[in-house]
Amino acid sequence: MLDRDLVSWSSMIASLANNGLAQEALALFQKMQLDGNVKPDEVVMLSVVSAISNLGVLKLGRWIDACIFRNKLKLTVSLGTALINMYSRCGSVDDSIRVFDKMPERNVLTWTALISGLAVHGRCREALRGFYEMRETNLRPDHITFSGVLAACSHGGLVDDGWKVFKSIKTDYGIEPTVEHYGCMVDLLGRAGKLHEAFEFIERMPYKPNAIIWRTLLGACVNHNSLALAEEAKEKINQLEPHHDGDYVLLSNAYGEVGRYTEKAELRTSMQEKRISKKPGYSLLTVDEEIHEFVSGDSSHPESEEIRKFLVCIIDSLRDEGYTPHTSNVFHDIEEEEKEHSLSYHSEKLAVAFALLRFKDRRTIRIMKNVRTCRDCHCFLKHVSGKFDKEIIVRDRNRFHHFSNGTCSCQDYW
Repeated sequence: MLDRDLVSWSSMIASLANNGLAQEALALFQKMQLDGNVKPDEVVMLSVVSAISNLGVLKLGRWIDACIFRNKLKLTVSLGTALINMYSRCGSVDDSIRVFDKMPERNVLTWTALISGLAVHGRCREALRGFYEMRETNLRPDHITFSGVLAACSHGGLVDDGWKVFKSIKTDYGIEPTVEHYGCMVDLLGRAGKLHEAFEFIERMPYKPNAIIWRTLLGACVNHNSLALAEEAKEKINQLEPHHDGDYVLLSNAYGEVGRYTEKAELRTSMQEKRISKKPGYSLLTVDEEIHEFVSGDSSHPESEEIRKFLVCIIDSLRDEGYTPHTSNVFHDIEEEEKEHSLSYHSEKLAVAFALLRFKDRRTIRIMKNVRTCRDCHCFLKHVSGKFDKEIIVRDRNRFHHFSNGTCSCQDYW
Protein backbone atom coordinates (compact mmCIF):
# COMPACT_ATOMS: atom_id res chain seq x y z
CA MET A 1 0.00 0.00 0.00
CA LEU A 2 1.34 3.40 -0.95
CA ASP A 3 -0.79 5.12 1.65
CA ARG A 4 -1.80 3.70 5.03
CA ASP A 5 -4.25 5.33 7.38
CA LEU A 6 -5.08 4.45 10.99
CA VAL A 7 -7.56 1.79 9.91
CA SER A 8 -4.91 0.08 7.73
CA TRP A 9 -2.40 -0.09 10.58
CA SER A 10 -5.04 -1.07 13.12
CA SER A 11 -6.41 -3.90 10.95
CA MET A 12 -2.99 -5.41 10.39
CA ILE A 13 -1.91 -5.15 14.04
CA ALA A 14 -5.20 -6.74 15.14
CA SER A 15 -4.80 -9.56 12.59
CA LEU A 16 -1.35 -10.39 13.93
CA ALA A 17 -2.43 -10.20 17.59
CA ASN A 18 -5.52 -12.34 17.00
CA ASN A 19 -3.51 -15.05 15.27
CA GLY A 20 -0.96 -15.55 18.03
CA LEU A 21 1.76 -13.39 16.47
CA ALA A 22 2.16 -11.09 19.45
CA GLN A 23 5.77 -10.06 18.86
CA GLU A 24 5.04 -9.25 15.21
CA ALA A 25 2.03 -7.17 16.30
CA LEU A 26 4.25 -5.15 18.66
CA ALA A 27 6.92 -4.69 16.01
CA LEU A 28 4.33 -3.34 13.58
CA PHE A 29 2.94 -0.99 16.22
CA GLN A 30 6.44 0.39 16.79
CA LYS A 31 6.85 0.80 13.04
CA MET A 32 3.57 2.74 12.96
CA GLN A 33 4.90 5.06 15.65
CA LEU A 34 8.13 5.62 13.72
CA ASP A 35 6.08 6.40 10.62
CA GLY A 36 4.90 9.46 12.52
CA ASN A 37 1.88 10.20 10.33
CA VAL A 38 -0.68 8.28 12.36
CA LYS A 39 -1.64 8.76 16.00
CA PRO A 40 -2.82 5.59 17.79
CA ASP A 41 -6.39 5.39 19.01
CA GLU A 42 -8.19 3.13 21.48
CA VAL A 43 -8.80 0.37 18.91
CA VAL A 44 -5.08 0.03 18.12
CA MET A 45 -4.18 0.10 21.79
CA LEU A 46 -6.63 -2.70 22.57
CA SER A 47 -4.86 -4.94 20.03
CA VAL A 48 -1.43 -4.07 21.44
CA VAL A 49 -2.56 -4.66 25.02
CA SER A 50 -3.94 -8.05 23.93
CA ALA A 51 -0.59 -8.96 22.34
CA ILE A 52 1.31 -8.03 25.51
CA SER A 53 -1.15 -10.06 27.61
CA ASN A 54 -0.22 -13.13 25.58
CA LEU A 55 3.51 -12.47 25.99
CA GLY A 56 3.18 -11.83 29.73
CA VAL A 57 6.06 -9.33 29.81
CA LEU A 58 5.47 -6.78 32.58
CA LYS A 59 8.00 -4.25 31.25
CA LEU A 60 6.12 -4.09 27.94
CA GLY A 61 2.85 -3.78 29.83
CA ARG A 62 4.07 -0.72 31.71
CA TRP A 63 5.45 0.71 28.46
CA ILE A 64 2.08 0.52 26.68
CA ASP A 65 0.31 1.89 29.78
CA ALA A 66 2.63 4.92 29.67
CA CYS A 67 2.08 5.17 25.90
CA ILE A 68 -1.70 5.38 26.44
CA PHE A 69 -1.14 8.16 28.99
CA ARG A 70 1.25 10.07 26.68
CA ASN A 71 -1.26 9.98 23.84
CA LYS A 72 -3.92 11.36 26.22
CA LEU A 73 -6.32 8.51 25.52
CA LYS A 74 -9.34 8.29 27.78
CA LEU A 75 -9.37 5.34 30.18
CA THR A 76 -12.60 3.85 28.82
CA VAL A 77 -14.28 0.74 30.19
CA SER A 78 -12.86 -1.37 27.33
CA LEU A 79 -9.31 -0.06 27.62
CA GLY A 80 -9.23 -0.14 31.41
CA THR A 81 -10.58 -3.69 31.51
CA ALA A 82 -7.99 -4.81 28.96
CA LEU A 83 -5.20 -3.25 31.06
CA ILE A 84 -6.48 -4.97 34.23
CA ASN A 85 -6.39 -8.32 32.45
CA MET A 86 -2.98 -7.57 30.93
CA TYR A 87 -1.34 -6.68 34.24
CA SER A 88 -2.79 -9.77 35.88
CA ARG A 89 -1.38 -12.01 33.13
CA CYS A 90 1.97 -10.21 33.37
CA GLY A 91 2.20 -11.07 37.08
CA SER A 92 1.36 -7.74 38.72
CA VAL A 93 -2.14 -7.76 40.17
CA ASP A 94 -1.25 -4.64 42.19
CA ASP A 95 -1.05 -2.76 38.88
CA SER A 96 -4.44 -4.25 37.96
CA ILE A 97 -5.88 -2.77 41.15
CA ARG A 98 -4.24 0.59 40.40
CA VAL A 99 -5.89 0.73 36.96
CA PHE A 100 -9.24 -0.40 38.41
CA ASP A 101 -9.16 2.35 41.04
CA LYS A 102 -8.43 5.02 38.38
CA MET A 103 -11.33 4.02 36.11
CA PRO A 104 -14.23 6.52 36.17
CA GLU A 105 -16.68 3.86 34.97
CA ARG A 106 -16.73 0.06 35.29
CA ASN A 107 -18.96 -2.69 33.97
CA VAL A 108 -19.36 -6.36 34.87
CA LEU A 109 -16.42 -7.31 32.62
CA THR A 110 -14.17 -4.89 34.55
CA TRP A 111 -15.12 -6.40 37.89
CA THR A 112 -14.76 -9.91 36.47
CA ALA A 113 -11.24 -9.17 35.19
CA LEU A 114 -10.23 -7.92 38.64
CA ILE A 115 -11.85 -10.84 40.51
CA SER A 116 -10.27 -13.42 38.19
CA GLY A 117 -6.88 -11.72 38.45
CA LEU A 118 -6.96 -11.71 42.24
CA ALA A 119 -8.02 -15.38 42.17
CA VAL A 120 -5.12 -16.66 40.05
CA HIS A 121 -2.65 -14.70 42.18
CA GLY A 122 -3.90 -16.36 45.37
CA ARG A 123 -5.53 -13.24 46.82
CA CYS A 124 -8.75 -15.12 47.29
CA ARG A 125 -10.36 -13.18 50.13
CA GLU A 126 -9.88 -9.96 48.15
CA ALA A 127 -11.48 -11.58 45.11
CA LEU A 128 -14.47 -12.68 47.16
CA ARG A 129 -14.76 -9.23 48.71
CA GLY A 130 -14.66 -7.72 45.20
CA PHE A 131 -17.54 -9.97 44.15
CA TYR A 132 -19.75 -8.76 46.99
CA GLU A 133 -18.74 -5.13 46.37
CA MET A 134 -19.77 -5.56 42.73
CA ARG A 135 -23.16 -6.88 43.81
CA GLU A 136 -23.69 -3.72 45.85
CA THR A 137 -23.30 -1.61 42.68
CA ASN A 138 -26.36 -3.41 41.25
CA LEU A 139 -24.32 -4.89 38.42
CA ARG A 140 -25.51 -8.37 37.51
CA PRO A 141 -22.73 -11.00 37.48
CA ASP A 142 -22.57 -13.25 34.43
CA HIS A 143 -21.41 -16.86 34.12
CA ILE A 144 -17.76 -15.75 33.69
CA THR A 145 -17.94 -13.72 36.90
CA PHE A 146 -19.18 -16.76 38.80
CA SER A 147 -16.40 -18.89 37.33
CA GLY A 148 -13.85 -16.33 38.53
CA VAL A 149 -15.17 -16.12 42.08
CA LEU A 150 -15.56 -19.91 42.34
CA ALA A 151 -11.94 -20.23 41.20
CA ALA A 152 -10.97 -17.82 44.00
CA CYS A 153 -12.77 -20.00 46.54
CA SER A 154 -11.03 -23.06 45.10
CA HIS A 155 -7.52 -21.55 45.23
CA GLY A 156 -8.11 -20.33 48.77
CA GLY A 157 -9.81 -23.42 50.19
CA LEU A 158 -12.96 -21.40 50.94
CA VAL A 159 -15.38 -24.33 50.76
CA ASP A 160 -18.31 -22.78 52.62
CA ASP A 161 -18.03 -19.54 50.65
CA GLY A 162 -17.85 -21.54 47.43
CA TRP A 163 -21.05 -23.42 48.21
CA LYS A 164 -22.78 -20.12 49.07
CA VAL A 165 -21.74 -18.55 45.75
CA PHE A 166 -22.65 -21.66 43.74
CA LYS A 167 -26.16 -21.83 45.24
CA SER A 168 -26.67 -18.10 44.66
CA ILE A 169 -26.26 -18.53 40.90
CA LYS A 170 -29.76 -20.01 40.71
CA THR A 171 -31.44 -18.73 43.88
CA ASP A 172 -30.38 -15.06 43.57
CA TYR A 173 -30.08 -14.65 39.79
CA GLY A 174 -32.21 -17.39 38.28
CA ILE A 175 -29.30 -18.62 36.17
CA GLU A 176 -28.73 -22.31 35.60
CA PRO A 177 -25.13 -23.16 36.62
CA THR A 178 -23.08 -24.22 33.60
CA VAL A 179 -20.89 -27.30 33.34
CA GLU A 180 -17.92 -24.96 34.00
CA HIS A 181 -19.46 -23.93 37.33
CA TYR A 182 -19.91 -27.57 38.28
CA GLY A 183 -16.27 -28.14 37.30
CA CYS A 184 -15.20 -25.30 39.61
CA MET A 185 -17.06 -26.96 42.49
CA VAL A 186 -15.37 -30.30 41.78
CA ASP A 187 -12.03 -28.48 41.88
CA LEU A 188 -12.98 -26.71 45.13
CA LEU A 189 -14.00 -29.95 46.85
CA GLY A 190 -11.08 -31.91 45.44
CA ARG A 191 -8.44 -29.42 46.56
CA ALA A 192 -9.97 -29.45 50.04
CA GLY A 193 -9.61 -33.24 50.17
CA LYS A 194 -13.36 -33.87 50.04
CA LEU A 195 -12.86 -36.46 47.31
CA HIS A 196 -15.90 -38.67 47.87
CA GLU A 197 -18.11 -35.61 48.20
CA ALA A 198 -16.69 -34.40 44.87
CA PHE A 199 -17.34 -37.80 43.27
CA GLU A 200 -20.95 -37.85 44.49
CA PHE A 201 -21.37 -34.25 43.29
CA ILE A 202 -20.28 -35.32 39.80
CA GLU A 203 -22.69 -38.24 39.84
CA ARG A 204 -25.60 -35.89 40.69
CA MET A 205 -24.78 -33.31 38.00
CA PRO A 206 -27.61 -32.44 35.58
CA TYR A 207 -25.01 -32.55 32.77
CA LYS A 208 -23.03 -35.49 31.51
CA PRO A 209 -19.57 -35.00 33.08
CA ASN A 210 -16.92 -34.25 30.49
CA ALA A 211 -13.30 -35.36 30.55
CA ILE A 212 -12.17 -32.09 32.12
CA ILE A 213 -14.34 -32.66 35.20
CA TRP A 214 -13.09 -36.23 35.67
CA ARG A 215 -9.53 -35.01 35.08
CA THR A 216 -10.01 -32.39 37.80
CA LEU A 217 -11.02 -35.14 40.21
CA LEU A 218 -8.11 -37.30 39.08
CA GLY A 219 -5.65 -34.50 39.87
CA ALA A 220 -7.18 -34.03 43.32
CA CYS A 221 -6.97 -37.78 44.00
CA VAL A 222 -3.27 -37.75 43.11
CA ASN A 223 -2.63 -34.76 45.40
CA HIS A 224 -4.36 -36.51 48.29
CA ASN A 225 -2.99 -40.01 47.60
CA SER A 226 -6.39 -41.60 46.95
CA LEU A 227 -5.29 -44.26 44.48
CA ALA A 228 -8.54 -46.26 44.25
CA LEU A 229 -10.61 -43.19 43.37
CA ALA A 230 -7.86 -42.00 40.98
CA GLU A 231 -8.12 -45.29 39.07
CA GLU A 232 -11.89 -44.94 38.91
CA ALA A 233 -11.62 -41.36 37.59
CA LYS A 234 -9.05 -42.47 34.99
CA GLU A 235 -11.42 -45.22 33.81
CA LYS A 236 -14.15 -42.60 33.30
CA ILE A 237 -11.73 -40.46 31.28
CA ASN A 238 -10.75 -43.46 29.13
CA GLN A 239 -14.35 -43.64 27.95
CA LEU A 240 -14.24 -40.00 26.82
CA GLU A 241 -10.65 -39.06 25.89
CA PRO A 242 -8.44 -42.15 25.98
CA HIS A 243 -5.34 -40.54 24.47
CA HIS A 244 -4.73 -37.49 26.68
CA ASP A 245 -1.11 -37.60 27.87
CA GLY A 246 -1.72 -35.69 31.11
CA ASP A 247 -4.10 -38.32 32.49
CA TYR A 248 -1.50 -41.06 32.18
CA VAL A 249 1.09 -38.85 33.85
CA LEU A 250 -1.25 -38.05 36.75
CA LEU A 251 -2.10 -41.68 37.43
CA SER A 252 1.56 -42.59 37.01
CA ASN A 253 2.39 -40.01 39.70
CA ALA A 254 -0.26 -41.53 41.96
CA TYR A 255 1.42 -44.93 41.66
CA GLY A 256 4.78 -43.31 42.35
CA GLU A 257 3.48 -41.63 45.53
CA VAL A 258 2.63 -45.02 47.08
CA GLY A 259 5.72 -46.84 45.74
CA ARG A 260 3.88 -49.00 43.22
CA TYR A 261 6.57 -48.73 40.57
CA THR A 262 5.53 -51.86 38.67
CA GLU A 263 2.11 -50.32 37.85
CA LYS A 264 3.85 -47.02 37.13
CA ALA A 265 6.15 -48.67 34.59
CA GLU A 266 3.25 -50.60 33.03
CA LEU A 267 1.34 -47.36 32.56
CA ARG A 268 4.31 -45.74 30.83
CA THR A 269 4.69 -48.80 28.61
CA SER A 270 1.02 -48.50 27.72
CA MET A 271 1.64 -44.88 26.69
CA GLN A 272 4.44 -45.99 24.37
CA GLU A 273 2.32 -48.74 22.82
CA LYS A 274 -0.49 -46.27 22.15
CA ARG A 275 2.06 -43.71 20.87
CA ILE A 276 1.04 -41.21 23.51
CA SER A 277 3.95 -38.92 24.34
CA LYS A 278 4.24 -36.62 27.33
CA LYS A 279 4.55 -32.93 26.50
CA PRO A 280 7.96 -31.69 27.63
CA GLY A 281 7.85 -29.07 30.35
CA TYR A 282 9.42 -25.76 29.41
CA SER A 283 9.95 -22.44 31.16
CA LEU A 284 10.38 -18.96 29.70
CA LEU A 285 12.52 -16.45 31.57
CA THR A 286 12.08 -12.84 30.45
CA VAL A 287 14.88 -10.33 31.11
CA ASP A 288 15.01 -6.90 29.43
CA GLU A 289 12.47 -8.00 26.79
CA GLU A 290 14.70 -10.94 25.87
CA ILE A 291 13.13 -14.37 26.33
CA HIS A 292 15.27 -17.34 27.40
CA GLU A 293 13.72 -20.80 26.99
CA PHE A 294 14.57 -23.84 29.09
CA VAL A 295 13.25 -27.36 28.49
CA SER A 296 13.25 -30.07 31.18
CA GLY A 297 16.18 -32.41 30.73
CA ASP A 298 17.35 -30.56 27.61
CA SER A 299 20.90 -29.34 27.08
CA SER A 300 20.40 -27.24 23.96
CA HIS A 301 20.89 -23.91 25.75
CA PRO A 302 24.30 -22.44 24.77
CA GLU A 303 25.31 -22.16 28.44
CA SER A 304 23.77 -25.48 29.45
CA GLU A 305 26.87 -27.04 31.01
CA GLU A 306 27.63 -24.01 33.16
CA ILE A 307 23.96 -23.69 34.22
CA ARG A 308 23.79 -27.34 35.26
CA LYS A 309 26.97 -27.16 37.29
CA PHE A 310 25.73 -24.03 39.06
CA LEU A 311 22.33 -25.65 39.70
CA VAL A 312 24.01 -28.62 41.40
CA CYS A 313 25.86 -26.15 43.66
CA ILE A 314 22.58 -24.40 44.49
CA ILE A 315 20.86 -27.68 45.40
CA ASP A 316 23.80 -28.73 47.58
CA SER A 317 23.70 -25.40 49.42
CA LEU A 318 19.92 -25.65 49.93
CA ARG A 319 20.25 -29.01 51.65
CA ASP A 320 21.81 -27.17 54.57
CA GLU A 321 18.64 -25.03 54.70
CA GLY A 322 16.39 -28.09 54.95
CA TYR A 323 15.60 -28.75 51.28
CA THR A 324 15.11 -32.45 50.44
CA PRO A 325 14.22 -33.45 46.85
CA HIS A 326 10.76 -34.99 46.57
CA THR A 327 11.51 -38.09 44.51
CA SER A 328 8.36 -40.25 44.62
CA ASN A 329 7.15 -39.17 41.17
CA VAL A 330 10.34 -39.96 39.28
CA PHE A 331 9.70 -42.61 36.65
CA HIS A 332 11.45 -45.85 37.63
CA ASP A 333 12.16 -47.57 40.92
CA ILE A 334 15.79 -46.50 40.72
CA GLU A 335 18.40 -45.45 43.24
CA GLU A 336 17.63 -42.29 45.19
CA GLU A 337 20.68 -40.51 43.80
CA GLU A 338 19.50 -41.10 40.22
CA LYS A 339 16.01 -39.87 41.09
CA GLU A 340 17.43 -36.64 42.48
CA HIS A 341 19.53 -36.24 39.35
CA SER A 342 16.37 -36.57 37.24
CA LEU A 343 14.54 -33.90 39.28
CA SER A 344 17.49 -31.51 39.15
CA TYR A 345 16.94 -30.55 35.53
CA HIS A 346 13.30 -29.50 35.56
CA SER A 347 12.87 -26.40 33.43
CA GLU A 348 12.06 -23.86 36.17
CA LYS A 349 15.17 -24.92 38.12
CA LEU A 350 17.32 -24.37 35.04
CA ALA A 351 15.68 -20.97 34.51
CA VAL A 352 16.28 -19.88 38.10
CA ALA A 353 19.88 -21.10 38.04
CA PHE A 354 20.50 -19.11 34.84
CA ALA A 355 18.90 -15.99 36.38
CA LEU A 356 21.05 -16.27 39.52
CA LEU A 357 24.14 -16.88 37.40
CA ARG A 358 23.68 -14.08 34.86
CA PHE A 359 21.44 -11.51 36.56
CA LYS A 360 22.61 -11.51 40.16
CA ASP A 361 21.57 -7.91 40.84
CA ARG A 362 17.94 -8.43 39.91
CA ARG A 363 15.58 -8.74 42.87
CA THR A 364 12.69 -10.27 40.89
CA ILE A 365 12.76 -13.36 38.66
CA ARG A 366 9.74 -13.90 36.37
CA ILE A 367 9.07 -17.29 34.80
CA MET A 368 6.26 -18.69 32.64
CA LYS A 369 5.65 -22.46 32.51
CA ASN A 370 3.52 -24.56 30.18
CA VAL A 371 2.65 -27.19 32.80
CA ARG A 372 1.80 -27.26 36.49
CA THR A 373 4.75 -26.79 38.84
CA CYS A 374 5.68 -30.08 40.51
CA ARG A 375 5.87 -30.48 44.27
CA ASP A 376 9.65 -30.70 44.32
CA CYS A 377 10.18 -27.56 42.23
CA HIS A 378 7.69 -25.68 44.40
CA CYS A 379 9.71 -26.58 47.49
CA PHE A 380 12.98 -25.72 45.70
CA LEU A 381 11.73 -22.27 44.67
CA LYS A 382 10.63 -21.45 48.22
CA HIS A 383 14.10 -22.26 49.53
CA VAL A 384 15.83 -20.28 46.75
CA SER A 385 13.69 -17.20 47.47
CA GLY A 386 14.75 -17.32 51.11
CA LYS A 387 18.43 -18.11 50.72
CA PHE A 388 19.13 -15.70 47.85
CA ASP A 389 16.67 -12.96 48.91
CA LYS A 390 14.76 -13.04 45.63
CA GLU A 391 11.14 -12.65 44.64
CA ILE A 392 10.31 -15.39 42.15
CA ILE A 393 7.04 -15.11 40.24
CA VAL A 394 6.00 -18.25 38.36
CA ARG A 395 3.01 -18.40 36.04
CA ASP A 396 2.17 -22.05 35.48
CA ARG A 397 -0.75 -23.68 33.70
CA ASN A 398 -3.16 -23.03 36.59
CA ARG A 399 -2.13 -19.93 38.49
CA PHE A 400 0.62 -17.59 39.68
CA HIS A 401 2.99 -18.45 42.51
CA HIS A 402 4.78 -15.56 44.24
CA PHE A 403 7.80 -16.90 46.16
CA SER A 404 9.43 -14.61 48.72
CA ASN A 405 11.31 -15.07 52.01
CA GLY A 406 10.93 -18.84 51.84
CA THR A 407 7.16 -18.85 51.42
CA CYS A 408 4.66 -18.92 48.52
CA SER A 409 1.52 -16.87 47.99
CA CYS A 410 -0.47 -20.11 47.56
CA GLN A 411 0.40 -21.01 51.17
CA ASP A 412 1.15 -24.52 49.87
CA TYR A 413 -2.52 -24.94 48.95
CA TRP A 414 -2.38 -25.68 45.26
